[in-house]
Amino acid sequence: MTLPDSIQVIERGWLSSNNVLLFEGESATLVDAGYVGHASQTVALVKSALAARRGSPGLGRIINTHSHSDHIGGNAALQAAFGCRIVIPAGIERMVAEWDTNALLLDAARQQGERFAHDAVIAAGDEFEMGGMVWNAIAAPGHDMEALIYHCPAARILISGDALWQDGFGIIFGEVMGAKDALPATRRTLEAIGRLGVDVVIPGHGAAFDDFDGALARAFRRLDSFEADPTRVGRNAVRACFTFNLLDLQRLREDELPGYLKSVPFFHSVNQRMLGFSDDDFASWLLGELLRSRSIELRDGWIYPTIAP
Repeated sequence: MTLPDSIQVIERGWLSSNNVLLFEGESATLVDAGYVGHASQTVALVKSALAARRGSPGLGRIINTHSHSDHIGGNAALQAAFGCRIVIPAGIERMVAEWDTNALLLDAARQQGERFAHDAVIAAGDEFEMGGMVWNAIAAPGHDMEALIYHCPAARILISGDALWQDGFGIIFGEVMGAKDALPATRRTLEAIGRLGVDVVIPGHGAAFDDFDGALARAFRRLDSFEADPTRVGRNAVRACFTFNLLDLQRLREDELPGYLKSVPFFHSVNQRMLGFSDDDFASWLLGELLRSRSIELRDGWIYPTIAP
């Protein structure tokens, strides 16, 4: 698998999305900016990548795929460091302009974010240039109902955000938050992706890959299981979102887990709407699930993440 020389993927741990740099002449575009807790690291990584290129191009703009904290969290720091423009999906413009922390899932999921000012929007159907290539913006509702993915037909490259990973896709937040169309929208998105000409996928998390057909098949199987039992969507959401939060917290006392889960609106709502555990049983179930998957470890009464942040 080979990417054009004009594209560099900075693969990150799971607390931050990947950063995709596309170079053209004296300027570069960055797709997605990572989590705010990693903002200084993101700035340093981007500075290093720019300095290593011939002519030391500047960062001209950031383009986001969607609104979640692990993709927009570095926007403000990068804009301050490089003076770059920020382009966001048109569907999230109001929530970003008003800094609606509920709509951005910051308050509900107890995640962090730094307010930023965007300069322009990009909408489904738009055609634009990055890295000397022409890209199409395509609607990808499901994980985020306003998400976009970016496809280059000539190079057969897809920047998929969290709509398609090598082994699935991101949490279907709409389903667990009560949106009626989230599961069908996820299926429509995967079907639309399947109609594209793609040789290489650059996902929001994990390494770039060329097993496009295999990844789609795995994503459809995952979606089939969610459609057969929607409570699986809720269980997946709690496991994944708590793991993310624990990476941010770095550790949490085991005896504080029931109270923590109840205090975070997202976890409490999913449990009330979809799972129906008591507070203690909810914590015990989650602890058992994450220990079995080796996503956490217990040491001296503390819960620690085992996944690289």
